[in-house]
Amino acid sequence: MAKKGNLVGAWAFLIGVILAVIIGILQLSATEGVYAIILIILGIIIGLLNVAGPESKEFLIAGAILVIVSGMGGQAYLSEIPFVGEIIKALVVMFVPATIVVALKSVFAIAKK
Repeated sequence: MAKKGNLVGAWAFLIGVILAVIIGILQLSATEGVYAIILIILGIIIGLLNVAGPESKEFLIAGAILVIVSGMGGQAYLSEIPFVGEIIKALVVMFVPATIVVALKSVFAIAKK
């Protein structure tokens, strides 16, 4: 049975992905306003509750790759495809705070040793 924290983190991730898709389909701005605040809060929850211990390294690598590739791909190709550009932007708005939280947790864990 999943711990309560993991369940909340899993729901935060699922809600964030669904919200990102809805934002993209409706062509809303994920980088400003209430949608950005919601995605940032969900990202913080994901970083705090979903990722711990040995999976932190994998999450940080995947998060960094997502941010870098979406930034470069968004400028070159993805912004031309309807809906996809906004979905990617929304996912990045959610993943950046999650990645920052996991990175800080990793630094503190290393400093404790």
